[in-house]
Amino acid sequence: MNLIIRTLVILILIDFGVGFYLLSQEHPLGNKIVGIGVLVFTCVLLPLFLYYRYKGKKLEDYTLNKEKINKIIDNLNS
Repeated sequence: MNLIIRTLVILILIDFGVGFYLLSQEHPLGNKIVGIGVLVFTCVLLPLFLYYRYKGKKLEDYTLNKEKINKIIDNLNS
C-alpha cells in the first residue's frame, strides 16, 4: 500500500509539472492535464492515504463527545 501511495504521489507531481509547463506554453491540453491530476489526487490518492493511515485505529479516540467536552471543561476550571 505504501508503494502504491508513493507511486501515485510521484505520478501526480509529474502530471502537475507537465500540466503547468503546457499552461505556460499556452497549449490547450494544459488545463485538462492539471484537472486530471487534481481529480486523481482527490478521488484516488486522498482516500487511499486516509485508509492507510487510519487502518486499525479506534475512531472514537478522534471524535468529540460529551464526556471529552466535560473532561476538557474540568481541566480548564482546575
